[in-house]
Amino acid sequence: MKTSTWLCGAATAAMVLGLGGTALAAGKDAKVWAAAEAARPAQLELLKQVVNIDSGTGDVEGGRKVAALLIPQLKALGMTVESVPAEIDGLPENTVATLTGTGKAKILLIGHIDTVFGPGTVANWPFSIEGDIGHGPGITDEKGGVIEGVFALKILNQLGFKNFAKLTLLIETSEERGSPGTRKLIDRLVHEHDVELNLEPGDSPDVITVWRKGSSTIDIDVKGRAAHAGVAPQDGRNAATELVHQLATVDQFPHSGQGTTVNLTIINAGSRYNIIPENARAQINVRIRSKADLDAVVAGFEKSAQTTVVPDTKVTVSRESSFPPLPNNPMTDALAARAQAIYAPLGLTLGLGGNGGASESALAYEAGIPALDGLGPVGGGFHSTKEFMDMTSVTPRLYLLTKLIMELGASPPKPAR
Repeated sequence: MKTSTWLCGAATAAMVLGLGGTALAAGKDAKVWAAAEAARPAQLELLKQVVNIDSGTGDVEGGRKVAALLIPQLKALGMTVESVPAEIDGLPENTVATLTGTGKAKILLIGHIDTVFGPGTVANWPFSIEGDIGHGPGITDEKGGVIEGVFALKILNQLGFKNFAKLTLLIETSEERGSPGTRKLIDRLVHEHDVELNLEPGDSPDVITVWRKGSSTIDIDVKGRAAHAGVAPQDGRNAATELVHQLATVDQFPHSGQGTTVNLTIINAGSRYNIIPENARAQINVRIRSKADLDAVVAGFEKSAQTTVVPDTKVTVSRESSFPPLPNNPMTDALAARAQAIYAPLGLTLGLGGNGGASESALAYEAGIPALDGLGPVGGGFHSTKEFMDMTSVTPRLYLLTKLIMELGASPPKPAR
């Protein structure tokens, strides 16, 4: 679809949702741009500090160290800051920072400081910048976005901007596991706000996220019978062999692409080399564009479980849901149109896209709250040692987030339901 056609449609959606003609307002805000440029050295220094702290999901000490750096920064802006205990054990506290203004909109920013990297990662792979590319564990997913959110709040404070009813920044600590430590908190916060802006990274070359897949896990558990692998293997019932048979179902579904994807991610079997495995388990990661897609995948595995090749083995199939999908929708389209209009006077083109990475924005959408995702700095190579940040995107993305907050503060979108 051509950009001009999309913008016309998005402008219409903006009017319908109460965004008004300002959705496509033009003009670069020189004061905000100058503030974003001036903030860059301090922004990168704070980013370096938080990236150089290991804070993989479940690293309580690491998560608390990152929070200890950020909380004073937020309190210095006059924000009310609360450390909220996680809703399950083994996770650091979540941080909720709130600021009251004089305008109309209640705006919620969400970011996470947990990463997929374990303890000791930083020692071998610290923050670094080579030319226009930054590296380090979680630099874009999502510490770069969290720091961007903090500095957008700093710029608003610096400019004396208070034309919003309430600004809330949620920094959560378990997003990489599907936010099990914040589900009730997120649900409460989205219902207390008019719009959610998510600080997940933008995709290359310069794209914000208007749709996301949902994420679920299918667990396949096989129960067999143990036996001595040398003396009496015939007495055993090999759970691992049966699991291999069941895993053939994975290949009935696509492994990549913009639709449903199904991929084997974890497999466990056996306890000793000389014992026929009594138990075996596999976990299958499923990404979906609609909830009905998951039902079809689960049905395929349940059908397979009815037929075993190893006698006397039992196969159990269960599902674990992480995030629902964020589908294409008029509320997000209208927010995206406003973001594109803010970005255009910089001489830059803000693309629109989606991906298989799930996020909290889907929870906002489920609650009927307009949500826009992928507003953090641009990056790639997520969940691997190839993770990077495009350093040329740092200042434009900070400008975009700051201006988006300013415009939404005076003219909040209307929930669809």
